Amino acid sequence: MEGELGVLVVAILQAAVRSGTPILFVCIGEIYSERAGVLNVGLEGLMLVGAITGFYTSFTTGSAPLGVAAAAVAGGLFALIHAFTTITLRADQIVSGLTLTILGTGISGFFGKAMIGQVGPGFERLDLPGLAQIPVLGAVLFQQDAMVYLSFLLVPITWWVMFKTHLGLAIRSVGENPGTADSLGVSVARIRYGCVVFGGAMAGVGGAYLSLAYTTMWIEQMSGGRGWITLALVIFAGWNPAKAFLGAYLFGGAEALQLRLQAVGVGIPAYFLMMLPYVLTIVILVMASRSTLRRRIGAPAALGVPYAREER
Repeated sequence: MEGELGVLVVAILQAAVRSGTPILFVCIGEIYSERAGVLNVGLEGLMLVGAITGFYTSFTTGSAPLGVAAAAVAGGLFALIHAFTTITLRADQIVSGLTLTILGTGISGFFGKAMIGQVGPGFERLDLPGLAQIPVLGAVLFQQDAMVYLSFLLVPITWWVMFKTHLGLAIRSVGENPGTADSLGVSVARIRYGCVVFGGAMAGVGGAYLSLAYTTMWIEQMSGGRGWITLALVIFAGWNPAKAFLGAYLFGGAEALQLRLQAVGVGIPAYFLMMLPYVLTIVILVMASRSTLRRRIGAPAALGVPYAREER
């Protein structure tokens, strides 16, 4: 029994990493966007655009890496709409983001209709020599696909850029006090545009993971609410890529757990089990709704606030 339990635990942890990886990609990008002061609630739409772009490119070219690259470009270009409306036109960031979600859902549904049920090339499991043989940890972390390993690399790189470089300092200063940053010669618009586009590219990559690694086929609305979950994860992680690494797998674990519990036939209604990741999301959002707590966990002071030089 102990052996069976161990196998089950390892399987759940492996699934948690796979389920959490697309959320991690999107979360890293959104952390940069929000650190610069721009909230993007259109992540669901961006993921769907990335998913269909990545799958279609991979399906037609036979190259999964090319599909990921195309998804990143598509996500970045799509996010450029949000950047223009919120930074240049100073439109409401929530309204603009919701528009992206609706638009992205419609675009993916329209172009994906012909791809439903199609199976294309994707990323297969790639065991890392030596590391994959480590008991438990090797099976969980190092018997994954190449995109999981890419996410492992992105976490320390994006953390280092954010907290150890002049660029990261500029991003954080723009998100905290854009007027002061502007007076010191930092281009607020340039920083915000760059971070929003980067966030869109990462959302596109997260979407591509769903259609090229998590599955290798196109399923309509396959993002399944992960874009909304990411918004809570950014808060949970305190706008820190390193903490997002663990948070993404916590959310992924909630999803993996409910699927496993359904599979073994526990006496809990399936609909209740499916609620687990979203209940966790709601709890975090409610906790973070208090302004005092937002400041305590490191929310950027200028998040969601448009900036214009004449308003200094």
